[in-house]
Amino acid sequence: MTRLRYLDTNTYYRQRFGRKVYKASLSLATTCPNRDGTCGTGGCIFCSEGGSGEFSSREDSIEESLKKAIGQVRKKAGPEAGFVAYYQSFSNTYVSADVLDDALTIAEDHPDVVQVAVATRPDCLPGDIMEVLASHAARIPLMVELGLQTANDTTGKIINRGFDVECFEDAVARLKDIGCETTAHVIFGLPGETIDDMMGSVAKASICEGVKFTCLYIPRGTVIEKMWREGKVEVLGMEEYFDIVEKALEILPKGTVVFRMTGDCPKKILLAPEWTMNKRMVINYINRRFGV
Repeated sequence: MTRLRYLDTNTYYRQRFGRKVYKASLSLATTCPNRDGTCGTGGCIFCSEGGSGEFSSREDSIEESLKKAIGQVRKKAGPEAGFVAYYQSFSNTYVSADVLDDALTIAEDHPDVVQVAVATRPDCLPGDIMEVLASHAARIPLMVELGLQTANDTTGKIINRGFDVECFEDAVARLKDIGCETTAHVIFGLPGETIDDMMGSVAKASICEGVKFTCLYIPRGTVIEKMWREGKVEVLGMEEYFDIVEKALEILPKGTVVFRMTGDCPKKILLAPEWTMNKRMVINYINRRFGV
């Protein structure tokens, strides 16, 4: 296994839990306040119908989904592996406190789950939800993933994000106070952003324990697709993107976990950039460029 110049997911999990850990993606029957009219409609301009969880399913109960997700990788993972129960799609705290409590209880009660991760928005953390998160953070490592995307509020309006950076900062502080760890999502290549803008986003994201980087994707059926076809948006080439990642790694505080160097968009809806479709090629490139 290639050793990398940054604290990657595998190394973090081995250091934290003493074994190999895999993610089991789950979905709650929820949506997003930026879709249902609470703070906006249509979602962020790059968000597809499936939200951020195109790879997870809503067809089964949480118990059945978790059983299937773990079962799918158990043969490869081996009997000693642990799992992160990852509530991924849309805003998973945009539910009633009882629904979230039940979902987290199911996950933490599974004998193979070593951590629970909840993806959400910083504006979806009211008092009763924070109480639920606090109670579970006292029983199992709990990671809350927040979609920052950019620290530039002007860009935030362009992408129809629906909250400002102050909201993100407040959410991180409140989550830390109740014992949750946090991860921030950052997108490189957003419309009109400079390298300085992107590094500003990395600096802001580094108040979290972990970060996830991705390039801007053009999914089919999104507002960003229309902008791309009209020539208003350009996508990053592979080397261009990883040059930006290189700069980002230089300013991250030591010990920050880089959970993702670039994301996945399902091939059936991905229009650009095409290089991201070849996952094996990208992984090999990362290992060569960032290996030690």
